[in-house]
Amino acid sequence: MGDFVTTRPKAEDPRGAHAHIIKTSDTESENCLPLLNQLITFYSNSNRFSDAVAVFRRIPSPNVVSWTALISGNPNSPLSLLHFISMLRHPTRPNQRTLACLLKTCASLSLVSFGQQVHCYSLKNDLASQPFCASALIHFYAKCRLPDHAHKVFDEIPLRDEVCYSSMVVGLAQNSRPIDALGLFAKMVSENVGSTVYSVSGALNAGADLAALEQCRMIHAHGVVTGLVRAVYVSTGLVSAYGKCGMVLEARRVFDESLSDMNIVGWNALLASYAQQGDKSSVFELFHLAESRGLVPDEFSFLAVLTSLYNAGLADETEQWINRMIVDYDIKPSLEHYTCLVGALGRVGKLDEAERIAMTMPVKPDAGIWRVLLSASATHGAADIAWRMSKRLLELDPYDDSAYVIAANTFSASGRWIEAAEIRKMMNNVRGKKEGGRSWLEVQGEVHVFVSGDNEPKQIEEIYSKLAELMEEIGKLGYVPKWSEMLHDVEEGEKREALSYHSEKLALAFGVLAMPAGKPLRILKNLRICRDCHEAFKYFSRVLEREIIVRDVNRYHRFLNGSCTCGDYW
Repeated sequence: MGDFVTTRPKAEDPRGAHAHIIKTSDTESENCLPLLNQLITFYSNSNRFSDAVAVFRRIPSPNVVSWTALISGNPNSPLSLLHFISMLRHPTRPNQRTLACLLKTCASLSLVSFGQQVHCYSLKNDLASQPFCASALIHFYAKCRLPDHAHKVFDEIPLRDEVCYSSMVVGLAQNSRPIDALGLFAKMVSENVGSTVYSVSGALNAGADLAALEQCRMIHAHGVVTGLVRAVYVSTGLVSAYGKCGMVLEARRVFDESLSDMNIVGWNALLASYAQQGDKSSVFELFHLAESRGLVPDEFSFLAVLTSLYNAGLADETEQWINRMIVDYDIKPSLEHYTCLVGALGRVGKLDEAERIAMTMPVKPDAGIWRVLLSASATHGAADIAWRMSKRLLELDPYDDSAYVIAANTFSASGRWIEAAEIRKMMNNVRGKKEGGRSWLEVQGEVHVFVSGDNEPKQIEEIYSKLAELMEEIGKLGYVPKWSEMLHDVEEGEKREALSYHSEKLALAFGVLAMPAGKPLRILKNLRICRDCHEAFKYFSRVLEREIIVRDVNRYHRFLNGSCTCGDYW
């Protein structure tokens, strides 16, 4: 067996190794079985699956390693499932590694039912709580968007190792459960369970999703102590995390420290960070630097470029770069790339041209592109176009409340209260419901959640009192509420009260109470920040004499000295 490992030909083609085994070994001998098992894997890794199966079939008595090598050889194909069913008809029983390989296939193909049957088999045969099988089950359920099932498997593992924790942390982060992911990572560290590059990068992704800068810094420190920060997975995660927290200078510092190991994913993470901030010049500087170092831009590189142009409102340049993708780089633009072009045209008021591109582009428009056009129409006060875009959006998603709300707001802003009321009535008839606004603010490593009109958080009376005080102060500076954000032609007092209690305003008031004076306030919002809050935050930055950063669903807004980096367009 050692002879095969040390002396087999170094060529990529496994047939040379196969010939070597035939010449030097008795392939019918039991002693040759380990060599043949390795050969199955060698053929599979070389994408010669039929040859791998041929070797397997020539084994007189395949053992569990033989079957596992065959099943794991083609993990993205239903053939793995057929091989497993064949194995069940054979005297050899699967072990935890066999099931782990099979569950990987179920996860990649989203075969929930089959994966659940494998789970049942693992329970009947006392394999479900063994490390390889358990971590594979967690990964399977998380990948299939069933995080509660994954957590149940995790809770039932008697001895959880670093692989199980990594699978669970990553699974929670990937299923929009960032607070749970960060909590589990903290528990893992407190119980002295070893970290892996996957658990650290998963925790960083969770921190990035919440724009939880202090959490990201603590995870960064942990990565330095454990030495994991040198892994490209972790360094790339740090670049992305600091970028999403609005700390582009820190993202660039991490990037520069790891430059020799950075692949195109890391470069794209920094490109995206600059693009989210609307820093077009840095995007182009970095893009050209990547090319000068021999890296080939991919579709994500171009998405960052187009996003920066979209945020800058440069419609002509956006169209030129779309053409460069196709002609100079042979990259086919995706829906996301065309969305940037449509958005850039909409931003400069070329609504008819934007609509024409959306209707004629080579990819089918989705709900997102109609939302972009709907938002642009609302910005330019084109109520009739906005309603047309709303109807197209509703054809794809009949229960999308934003289609009704934005169109109604646009009619209201035009003083067309009857049309606005009719749209509101239509919304009620289909039981559409506007998604509730939520905002997050991190204070001393703890993430606090706020909901519009909330009465739940601690210190709620102090929060409302501080907010009322701030609203009075900005009123003295000239702040005037943006009534167009209201759907109804109601009394001014009711409008003022409704606008005052938006979640981002509550988060800001809490931050003023809980954080040291002068420290930047970083708020994450699940929806697009409304025009009234955007206007108020410009005044808040003057009253408080501090930087306020809001990351909404569209982009970053950095408020300082009464202005915002978005140029009042988002």
